[in-house]
Amino acid sequence: MSNQTKRPGRVRSAILNWLGVPLDLTSDTFWQAWASSTNAAGQKVNENTVMSLSAAWACTRLIAESVSTLPLHLYERTPDGRRRAVDHPLYGILNRSPNADSTPATFWEAKTAAILLRGNGFSEKQYFNGRLVGLRFLSPSRLGGTKLPNGDLQLMYTEEGGRQRPVRERDLFHIPGFSMDGKWGLSTIQYGAAVFGSALAASNAANSTFEKGLAPTVAFTMDKVLKKDQREEFRENLKDIKGAINAGESPLLEGGMDAKSIGIKPSDAQLLESRNFSVEEVCRWFRVDPSMVGHGNKDSNWGTGLEQKLIAFLTFTLRPWLTRMSRQSTSTCSARRTSAATMPSSRSRACCVPTAPPALPSTA
Repeated sequence: MSNQTKRPGRVRSAILNWLGVPLDLTSDTFWQAWASSTNAAGQKVNENTVMSLSAAWACTRLIAESVSTLPLHLYERTPDGRRRAVDHPLYGILNRSPNADSTPATFWEAKTAAILLRGNGFSEKQYFNGRLVGLRFLSPSRLGGTKLPNGDLQLMYTEEGGRQRPVRERDLFHIPGFSMDGKWGLSTIQYGAAVFGSALAASNAANSTFEKGLAPTVAFTMDKVLKKDQREEFRENLKDIKGAINAGESPLLEGGMDAKSIGIKPSDAQLLESRNFSVEEVCRWFRVDPSMVGHGNKDSNWGTGLEQKLIAFLTFTLRPWLTRMSRQSTSTCSARRTSAATMPSSRSRACCVPTAPPALPSTA
């Protein structure tokens, strides 16, 4: 049967699963179920399922928490060089309180996680009397937009209560991830669906194996043909036999009964090897060394190579994100509005510069 003939059945099954269930426009479970994709491994891949993978969770936390705990200073150019612009309105927003609900650490942590998983991080610039006073984080799953005939982008954001409201494009603080058009970032979840789906399938297979007591599927044979009532009696007795197998006991087989394994042993399926490979594949999508998320072996550990691994993590993983965020913050948040200028003077220019951690001591 072709894939085209299977799809209507899948759609009907998906709809029937939601019949009679009260829905909310802000139900993340419902929208992620419809927005998620099913890959060749038969697994639904969305933000929730990907984050259930320990490797994806660890990589996302490692990068997001590292970025959020680094200071983001604001400087202004002076005739003698530069100085920290502590009196600039944007300095307090970036370093003290982005909004009434978030600290700088939680704000940048959520924004970084959104970019890592969804490819784009959105915030709305909040103004009072024409002056920038805050940045409000916007969940990418609640933000949608359409292209108008004149080329402008019309954005709509769904609040937690279900109310939709427009968001002006000029009020959007948008940081894209890796991009191919220079404007919108590519979703890691979407492009890595095959890898994440395989990792989910391997995890589910391992859980199923342990649930069955590490025992493969067993078939029982008899030296005679059973009658209907005998089959029913055997099925009842089979419950005791299965319980004995799962408990690690040896069941008693009688009357010419024989048990044969028809499943694949975990060792033959290379279950552990496939799970280890899945961790490495997931880490590759986030450009994180597997040893930094607790995936160690005899060839990769925290021994003498610690300093070089941290330098590589700072250089190849953190630095691109820090540079992207600081420059986007400069070009987006420090631009003056028509009603009021946010610059201290017409000749100064604010620039956001991420401060790198201090140099590591030499191990020599």
